Amino acid sequence: MNRYWLVLLLAGCCEIGWVSGMKHATSVGEWTLTVLGIFISFFGLLYVSQALPVGTTYAVFTGIGAAGAVLAEAVFFNITLDAGKLALVIVLIIGIVGLKMTTATGVQEVEE
Repeated sequence: MNRYWLVLLLAGCCEIGWVSGMKHATSVGEWTLTVLGIFISFFGLLYVSQALPVGTTYAVFTGIGAAGAVLAEAVFFNITLDAGKLALVIVLIIGIVGLKMTTATGVQEVEE
C-alpha cells in the first residue's frame, strides 16, 4: 500500500469521526474535533485525488465513511445493526476493496 492509499484510509476514518460528530457533538470541544475532522478528511481527499483516479478516490472515501459510520453508530451508540444492514455494509466493503484492487498501481507523482 503506497502513501496515497494510506492517506485516503486516514481521510476516510476522519470522515467517520466528523459524520458521527455532526449528530452527537454537544460541547465546544466535540464541535472543534468535528470541524477538525472535516478539514483533515477533505484535505486528505484533495491530496490523494491529485495522484489517484478521482472516481475511485471519491468512491473509496465515501464508502469508508458510510460503512464506518454505520458500524461506529452500532458499536458506540447502540444503534440496531440488523442482518440487512450488516449485509449491505459487507457488500459496500467488498466494493471498496474491489475498486482498490482494480485501480492501476502506478500513481502520478505529485510535485510538492
